[in-house]
Amino acid sequence: MLGQVDKGRSISGSGSKVYGDESALGFVSTDPYRPHEQPVSKPRTPFRSLVAYAPPGVSAFGLSAVNGLFADRSHMGLPRFDFSLCSDRAGALNTDVGMCMQVDHGLEAMAAADLIIVLPTERRPLPRSAALDHALTAAHHRGALIAAYCAGSLLLAETGLLDGLRATTNRSLTAHLAARHPAIQVETDTLYVDEGQVITGAGAAADIDVCLHLLRREHGVAVSNAVAREWMVAPRRESGQTHYVPSFSELGTRSLADDEDARLADLLAWARTRLNQPLTVSELARQALMSSRTFARRFQAVTGTTPYAWLTEQRLDLAEELLATTILPIREIAGRAGFRSNGVLRSQFVKRHGISPTDYRRRQRSAAARRPGQ
Repeated sequence: MLGQVDKGRSISGSGSKVYGDESALGFVSTDPYRPHEQPVSKPRTPFRSLVAYAPPGVSAFGLSAVNGLFADRSHMGLPRFDFSLCSDRAGALNTDVGMCMQVDHGLEAMAAADLIIVLPTERRPLPRSAALDHALTAAHHRGALIAAYCAGSLLLAETGLLDGLRATTNRSLTAHLAARHPAIQVETDTLYVDEGQVITGAGAAADIDVCLHLLRREHGVAVSNAVAREWMVAPRRESGQTHYVPSFSELGTRSLADDEDARLADLLAWARTRLNQPLTVSELARQALMSSRTFARRFQAVTGTTPYAWLTEQRLDLAEELLATTILPIREIAGRAGFRSNGVLRSQFVKRHGISPTDYRRRQRSAAARRPGQ
């Protein structure tokens, strides 16, 4: 959900910045630079140009995922993105699997990008430079979106741009992030955290969730769903959903909450196929084999929102996709998405987008008409 951050268990601190023990993770640089200016607001237009920053020892999986998710699909009627890869300087760069690759751009590539994604690295100590801090901060203050995940969230944290915000990273790195940056509220059990202009993700596979979330948020559900279908991945995993999977030895000691979360995940998939039905909280609780009170508590913990708000978001997502990909009348779309009337759909649509369903459809068609000539 645009602008909504899911609630989960967190590790946070207060007071002065404490850097803690850096013998394991550490940072090459001791640069004290911290930005204090107020950032500008996020651009209103969806991102089209994006730059992925690759540190030394960059994750080859991360490179592949970002490149593939934002590949040119204009032949499918989807937006075409201007994608570039940059590092601290142009030239040869080794990945985490020992592959040497040529990077054509240095940090100057960030200067005009709408979206910057900070990729993770397995290299320790974490490589970092004052030049990277300045490039990311300058991009943020001119309004660019900045996303990072796994160890990339730690690199982004060094700029100070996450201070006062929620953020997440790989589960094994959350304690280090919280200790080094007590001004950040670290979410330990979320796939990604959306703070508007800055988005952070958890472990390596969460880059897919972050990228699909950005596509969905900025370009609409039809676009993100089309990319997800081509990649054969779930179009949306709840950002509050736990990203920790117990080991085989732990299965025998799984808690009741673990089992409840598993049932809740099945319920969410079940409900998405019945959005046209008048689902009630009591019915959802029965389907999940929980009491209404337990259901409400676990639902909030996993999704970060209420059942009613979640259903509304899912129905709006479905309505968006139908508006963008079909010629169905608005009245029929409202019914298929589970809204009682055109008026209810319009009211909810205006709350999300600031425009009516008809205007949204017109805008989507106009954007699609321009794509072949890009």
